[in-house]
Amino acid sequence: MRIDVLTLFPEMFDGVFSSSILGKARDKGIVSLNTVNFRDYANNKHNTVDDYPYGGGGGMVLKPEPIFAAVEALPVHEQPGEEQIKPRVILMCPQGTPFTQKKAEELSSEQHLVFICGHYEGYDERIRQYLVTDELSIGDYVLTGGELPAMVVIDSVVRLLPGVLGNEMSAVTDSFSTGLLEYPHYTRPAKFREWEVPEMLMSGHHENVRKWRRKESLFRTLERRSDLLVDRELSKEEKAWVAEWHARQ
Repeated sequence: MRIDVLTLFPEMFDGVFSSSILGKARDKGIVSLNTVNFRDYANNKHNTVDDYPYGGGGGMVLKPEPIFAAVEALPVHEQPGEEQIKPRVILMCPQGTPFTQKKAEELSSEQHLVFICGHYEGYDERIRQYLVTDELSIGDYVLTGGELPAMVVIDSVVRLLPGVLGNEMSAVTDSFSTGLLEYPHYTRPAKFREWEVPEMLMSGHHENVRKWRRKESLFRTLERRSDLLVDRELSKEEKAWVAEWHARQ
């Protein structure tokens, strides 16, 4: 996978792209992570990338020319004997579709992603209409720019690529991957102060451990994110566990 990030502050990505899981994925050649300062594509002597909005109002608006030019100058991702692969061009924006694990899984199947990180008051609407394929938001709040949201999305997507995680099951059992929050985890020592690890996890009975984890995932979701269960089709076993949970309340 190739990932390009258009930003006015490429230095913000230096540590993120060279550390932890992203750094290892990059070193293994699983993903190519690149930053582009779209100020380099400004078409005026002062290298300005923003201007006052038509119609008046506060703030500055990012101009279309440098962003279009930066995207169009990116190397074309292609495979022998196949047509050029068009990238998914993603605009990080508070107005975008809320980012979810399902969207991360969808994007992880792509071969080329381009992220546009804005600043100032907003984007010229023609960027939205004629350049981007997706608009994403990581929450109902406003940040200084799109760099931090882009880092969040990129981290979430890259960890799903084959060979990135040491244990491939880690991504499968993460919170939201199954539609539920993840079950509790424990490690050594078996007893810490007066708190002990549940006996079930030390039983060695894999099927019982699986059921315990599934049940605890459901209970944790009921307690913390019951909204995730509104449209979920529960199995007979899960319905019994829900009834058990309500009986305890």
